[in-house]
Amino acid sequence: MARLRAPGGCPWDREQTYDTIKPYTLEETYEVMDAIDRRDFRALAEELGDLMLQVVFYAQMAEEEGRFTIADSLDAINAKLVRRHPHVFSDGDAKTPEQVLKRWDEIKLEEKKGRGEAPKGLLDGVLKHQPALMEATHLSRKAAGAGFDWPSFDGVLDKVREEIGELEAAHGAQSQKEIEGEVGDLLFTIVNVARFLGVDPEQALRKTNSKFRRRFSHVEQGLAAQGRSLKESNIEEMERLWQQAKSADPSKSGT
Repeated sequence: MARLRAPGGCPWDREQTYDTIKPYTLEETYEVMDAIDRRDFRALAEELGDLMLQVVFYAQMAEEEGRFTIADSLDAINAKLVRRHPHVFSDGDAKTPEQVLKRWDEIKLEEKKGRGEAPKGLLDGVLKHQPALMEATHLSRKAAGAGFDWPSFDGVLDKVREEIGELEAAHGAQSQKEIEGEVGDLLFTIVNVARFLGVDPEQALRKTNSKFRRRFSHVEQGLAAQGRSLKESNIEEMERLWQQAKSADPSKSGT
């Protein structure tokens, strides 16, 4: 990367900035996730290399500006792992994953206080510029960790029913603004359902998206075998093909 960015190197690489590289970082991250979902380890090896290229790119630009080097980044994460795992590297006594996460957050807060960066509120440390589903997951976990939570899973289900009722009322009033708000409330509550059940909502939705792709493709192929298109079909026929796909799908759950 140093050679590519140097005088006489690659014109494209030389003109890149932190901001122009950001979209590629996000793209490569999702490609890593896709390879993991498909359990394609050959692709995963390649995609991890592509993701690491993003790290190298940022670090090279920073080194050119005299800010830091990639060695500084590696030293920082090494030190952080040691610091935040006192139960491994020191005399900490966390014995469960939950205790580990709790201690991790406590140490993280102590670090921020030491740098004079302690957030004003508990949720201020949750990034706003991230996918909404991930933000909701982090917000609900933070709040629950502070004791702001339902006492049981039944309470979360009651909240889901409550939000569905409010959505129905908003739909009846035909208020688009209220409908949007109630859809958001319902989605946030579903995130809490996932948290209570120990499910990552992002991964759960990704798997359902993949399942939907497979089954809808079966519908298209079934119609194509009859020499017909989706526009030439109807909902009853598409539903019949959908149910065929569902019966043949190894996952056979939901939707």
